[in-house]
Amino acid sequence: MKQSKLILPVIVLSQFCCTSLWFAGNGVMGDLMVNFNLKGSALGHLTSVVQFGFILGTLIFAILTIADRFSPSKVFLTCALLGSLFNVGVIWEGNSLASILSLRFITGFFLAGIYPVGMKIAADYYEKGLGKSLGFLVGALVIGTAFPHLAKEMTGAFPWKSVLILTSFLGVLGGLLMFIMVSDGPYRKSGNKLEISAFFGVFRNRKFRSAAFGYFGHMWELYAFWAFVPIILKTYSMEHPEATFNIPLLSFLIIGIGGLACVLGGYLAQTLGTKRIAFIALLLSCGCCLVSPLMFMTESESFFIGFLLLWGMVVIADSPLFSTLVAQNASAEIKGTALTIVNCIGFSITIISIQLLNLLHATMNPMYIYTILALGPILGLIVLYEKKKQQLTKPKLH
Repeated sequence: MKQSKLILPVIVLSQFCCTSLWFAGNGVMGDLMVNFNLKGSALGHLTSVVQFGFILGTLIFAILTIADRFSPSKVFLTCALLGSLFNVGVIWEGNSLASILSLRFITGFFLAGIYPVGMKIAADYYEKGLGKSLGFLVGALVIGTAFPHLAKEMTGAFPWKSVLILTSFLGVLGGLLMFIMVSDGPYRKSGNKLEISAFFGVFRNRKFRSAAFGYFGHMWELYAFWAFVPIILKTYSMEHPEATFNIPLLSFLIIGIGGLACVLGGYLAQTLGTKRIAFIALLLSCGCCLVSPLMFMTESESFFIGFLLLWGMVVIADSPLFSTLVAQNASAEIKGTALTIVNCIGFSITIISIQLLNLLHATMNPMYIYTILALGPILGLIVLYEKKKQQLTKPKLH
C-alpha cells in the first residue's frame, strides 16, 4: 500500500526531471547565439528540430509498438540516459549550428521514450482517476519544460553551460528513479508481437478520433506559444521602453504556471466532466490568441504579465484531458502505441505553427502574429462541439 502511494509522485518527479531536457537549448538561447554566431531565426529552428526528433522517435516507437512490447520503465530509463548524453553534448566548444541542431534533434528523438511512455506508465497504474493522474503528469512536463528558463536565472553568475549540465543530471536522475521505483503497472497488457496495423487502426474508433483531433487543435497553439514567450516579453519591452522585465524568470513563471492549471483541470474534470473542462480551456486559450494584439497596446506592465499568466494556464490545461480521452478510448493492448501516435501527429503540427510564427516575426509587426495561433483551437472547438451536439441529439434507450 505504501508503495502504491509513492508511484504517482515518483512518476511525476521522473517526468519533471527528464522533460527539463526539452527546452534546455531555449533556456540558453542568447548565449548560444553569441558563442556560436547564430542568427535570430535560430530560436525557431532549435525549437523545431527538437520537435522533429520527437516526431521521428514517436513514429518509430509507434510503428514498432515499443511501449507495449517492452517494459515501459526500462524504455524510459534507456531514453533518459541517451537523451541526457546528447543534451550535454551542446556544451562542446567546437560545435557549429549543424552539430547543435543534430544534438538537439537526437535529444528530441529520445524524448519520445519519456513523455508518452510516462503517460503509458501512469495509465497502467491508474485506470480510475486517470484524468487527475495525467493532470499531475502533464503538470510535471510543463514545469520541466519551463525549468531551463529558471535554471538560467538561478545560474546567472555561472557559465551558460551549467544549465545544460544541470538538465542532463536531472534527466539521468529521473530515468533512474523510474527504473528503480516503478515496476510494470497492474493494468498493463503486453503486446508480444509487432503490429504495424495498430499504427493505422487506432483512428477507426470515432471517440478516439474526436479526442485526437481536439488534441491536434490544442497542439497548434501550445509549443509555438511556449517557444515565443521570451520573444513576446521582448516585443512588449520594445513597444514600451519603460518596461523592465526579468525575461528568464517571467518565462519560467508564464510557462510553469500551466503545471498548476493541469492539476486543477484534472480535479475539475472529476466533477464537471473531462470533455467540458477541455472545451472551456480551449475556448479561453483561443480568446487569448485573438486579443493578444490589444494586450501589447496596454500601458500596464502588470496587466500584460497577468494576461500572459492566464494564457500560460489555459494553453495547457486541456492537454492531460485530451490525453485521458485518448487513453480511455484505446484498447489496453495498444494504449501505449495510441498515445504515442497521437503525440507524433500533434508534435508534427507544432513545427508548422512554430515555423510560421518564425516567418511572420521576420516579415510583419510581431504584435499581430499570435492571432494565427487561434486557428488550432477553433478547429478543436468545432470537433468538440460537433461531438457534444451528437451526444445531445442521440435518442435515449428505455
